[in-house]
Amino acid sequence: MLRLTWVQPEDLLGHELRQATQDGREPKAVAARWRAAGGPEAPATAGASPTPASRYLRRLAEDLLDELADLPSALADDEPTDLGRIRSACPDWPEPVGATATTPQALEAAWLGRATGCLLGKPVEKLPLDAIRRLARSTGNWPLTTYFTARGVPRELLERHPWNRRSAPTSLAENIDGMPEDDDLNYPLINLVLLQRHGRAFTTTDVARTWLDELPAGLTFTAERIAYRNLLSGLEPPHTARFRNPFREWIGALIRADVHGWTNPGDPAAAAEQAHRDATLTHTANGVYAAMFTAATLATAATGDHDVHTCLRTGLTVVPPRSRLARAVRQAVQLAHEHADFESVVDALHATHADTHHWVHAVPNTALIAAALTHANGDFDGSVCRAVSGGWDTDSNGATAGSVAGLLAGHPTALPDRWTAPLKNRLATSVGDFDGIGFDTLAHLTHRETHRP
Repeated sequence: MLRLTWVQPEDLLGHELRQATQDGREPKAVAARWRAAGGPEAPATAGASPTPASRYLRRLAEDLLDELADLPSALADDEPTDLGRIRSACPDWPEPVGATATTPQALEAAWLGRATGCLLGKPVEKLPLDAIRRLARSTGNWPLTTYFTARGVPRELLERHPWNRRSAPTSLAENIDGMPEDDDLNYPLINLVLLQRHGRAFTTTDVARTWLDELPAGLTFTAERIAYRNLLSGLEPPHTARFRNPFREWIGALIRADVHGWTNPGDPAAAAEQAHRDATLTHTANGVYAAMFTAATLATAATGDHDVHTCLRTGLTVVPPRSRLARAVRQAVQLAHEHADFESVVDALHATHADTHHWVHAVPNTALIAAALTHANGDFDGSVCRAVSGGWDTDSNGATAGSVAGLLAGHPTALPDRWTAPLKNRLATSVGDFDGIGFDTLAHLTHRETHRP
């Protein structure tokens, strides 16, 4: 039987109960009804439980999802989704911060950095933190300095903690042959198409149309798959982000934000506003802030005039300061300044977030990215290795950290060959006509969009 992931109501309900607790609603009565009926917990790592629920449980889950959506949130005033209210909540909304230009070489380094960080994290995605550390140590690659390998890993360790099933054949050091397909690269490609077709004034509806034209539904996950389903059911944005979507504060919008930052060098506000129009197709509140933070950080980095700490501080100016995401990022940056050993930073972040947040949630993952970049002082090697070594959504975190650090490096030759040579200047994808495209070509296409209105 086909168990389509990330859409079954009985699988969504557990995630929505956790989301309700996090965003200031009171779900205890709903949770009690679900458990009394024999409803399962949310799948711990996968997108679907192994067996389908009864018709009764499925219908109950649908009713309870709608009931949870109607509960008032105590955090609504501190965590708006509307752009006007976000701006009103941010007292230091940014002005342009530097020259409004970047170079194709800097953008190529950003594309390569994103691919490299993603590739480093792919084989250990979904693995617990302890497993990542043990696998790396078993081959002498801890702290991380290069791609993971299966060579030399004890058999019993691999049996206990197998590599990510989909990624292992293409993302271990011994089998990398170009950059394999991944959603962390597909979404920047989709947004490049979006800008080519609609320019900077695109609407959220334009995002939706571009997805339906160019993005295979089977390559979407979590909030993106829910929004895609909602579009096909006739719902309009931004309701697509809210209807039966417990993943609306997860990391999906963040991994789509890079192109908005890359194409607005020196204008973090414009980058954040583009990221907002993109993100609100699928996300709300902290899920949207993560994308805006990333875009504003990258727009600042794209000038080549600012260090990573200035870039991150600028990124925070577009995030409501009393939001959970802002608090988590501030704490992460502080931890990175306080501890010389990054493992101590990671342990503190996991102690704060791991028990309450899914491993794909935007809040802990954005905090980890900020901590990695801060602790490494924006150095490319240090940033991607720290981001991946911190666990959670390893490939996405590595990709975003690599994008920022690559852009700061400013030129593809500034990235070590051990990272970029295995990519062979070739990207695999199902998006449009991009399959097999080179990162140098992508950089020139992206640079062209920095000059379009």
